[in-house]
Amino acid sequence: MRKTFASAKLMFATAALLLITAGSPVFSQDPTPWSQNVSPLPAPTGFVNDYAGVIDPATKANLETKLKSFKTTAGVEIAVAVVRTTGERPIFDYSLAVARGWGIGSKESDDASALLFVAIDDRKYFTQVSKDLEDELPDGLVGNLQRQFLVPEFKKGDYAKGISDTVDAFIRTINERRGGIAAPAATPAPGREGAGTSQTLYSSFCCLAVIGIILLIIWSNRGGGKSGKDRDRWGGGGFGGGAASALPWIIGSAIGSAGSSSSSDWGGSSGGGSDWGGFGGGGDFGGGGAGGDW
Repeated sequence: MRKTFASAKLMFATAALLLITAGSPVFSQDPTPWSQNVSPLPAPTGFVNDYAGVIDPATKANLETKLKSFKTTAGVEIAVAVVRTTGERPIFDYSLAVARGWGIGSKESDDASALLFVAIDDRKYFTQVSKDLEDELPDGLVGNLQRQFLVPEFKKGDYAKGISDTVDAFIRTINERRGGIAAPAATPAPGREGAGTSQTLYSSFCCLAVIGIILLIIWSNRGGGKSGKDRDRWGGGGFGGGAASALPWIIGSAIGSAGSSSSSDWGGSSGGGSDWGGFGGGGDFGGGGAGGDW
């Protein structure tokens, strides 16, 4: 009886020890071990990736346009990532893994790029700056710009404005330090160049066609001295029947065709980010940048 009791106690103690060690980080195995070169976040869907839901659609769309244009004009990729928390991972390590894992920047020799990273619930931020952009955005200057433009708005809870103002400050500073590169402007989406001109020409053609049809009907109605048979054929000399009755349909079709042309020119690309082609694949970040809290 005593042996059975002792055996049961031993089995219970062994099971308890196994449960404790299984939950310990020393003995448990993470299926996705941490890597400083692999992003802990999903693949980006644009220049601005808001996983915390704090950037309104209008501000996000404006930032996307601005950052895409800046990439084209200056060859610099600036990304924004906002999360709720980095968990137990320091924000420097977390943001560096995102910057490298996403491959922000070009694969060419000039890999000028930056990542503005924010953890809302942690109340922390950090901007990772690539090696090729550290001359334009040295650590001290990055810290000053964030304290000047980001922190005050974050303290008010206006995260969208703080991020937008900080991105503007980064772009402005890079332009100034590079000798006054023109500020980025919105560029038309692919396939829309000259769309307004084409639409105008098409509408003008439709109007001329309608006017020509009206003149033709009037001329036909008045031609040949307007005999009694003619009056019967045209509904008493007016526009009440026969070919003239098709006039409203002709005009409506012309207007509808012009409208459908306009829709096909401007409505097909209403969804933002459809032309997102991904970052350049560089990710040459060596730890430059600055951060803080609010």
